[in-house]
Amino acid sequence: MGWILLLLIGCASITVLWFAGLARGLWMFVASALMLGAAGYAWQQRATLPGHPVEADSKPVEIEGGLVAFREAIMPGKPGDARILTAADDKLREGNTEAAVQVMLDAIARDPGDAVLWAGLGSAVATHDGGQLSPTALFAFRRAMALGPDQPGPPFYLGMAYAQTGDLATAKISWLRALALTPRDAPYRIDIAEQLAMIDQFQAMNANAPQKR
Repeated sequence: MGWILLLLIGCASITVLWFAGLARGLWMFVASALMLGAAGYAWQQRATLPGHPVEADSKPVEIEGGLVAFREAIMPGKPGDARILTAADDKLREGNTEAAVQVMLDAIARDPGDAVLWAGLGSAVATHDGGQLSPTALFAFRRAMALGPDQPGPPFYLGMAYAQTGDLATAKISWLRALALTPRDAPYRIDIAEQLAMIDQFQAMNANAPQKR
């Protein structure tokens, strides 16, 4: 029910922006902002984890319990992986993105064949780089997908990184791959499918948006 409401809100927002004559060059930024909150919204409704308050710091990163629950479902990994990712989350909440990257690097040094850790490194580097998908972050995601070719988690989080940059077309490609790798009975499958549906909505509206001169 929450996802249906979210889709309606998203479509309504885009319709308002369309009639307001928003320049097409800004559509991707609006779309990516809405998309980034989608997974966390849905899983926050299902998760039993409480939210984590963020204290004032340099540049703290808020990480919702819903996103953590989603990550644990789509990317369970090896024993101990969740603890490492949580340790990196704690550094992000403190605003210390460099330390979060170092947590992941230290873990990978101990287990360089762990796809989940490489995906976590990609996400941490992208956050450290201010939401940009740098060559380093892209390398980490590609390494994760090479180590876990049957895992939906790495391509999903690569898609999240692309969405954060506003590149929804490439994010869609990664999410389609994640969906194809997701078991049909997985509880998170519908969330991936509905995010793809939202991208389709944005792209359709963008294609029909009035041109600014």
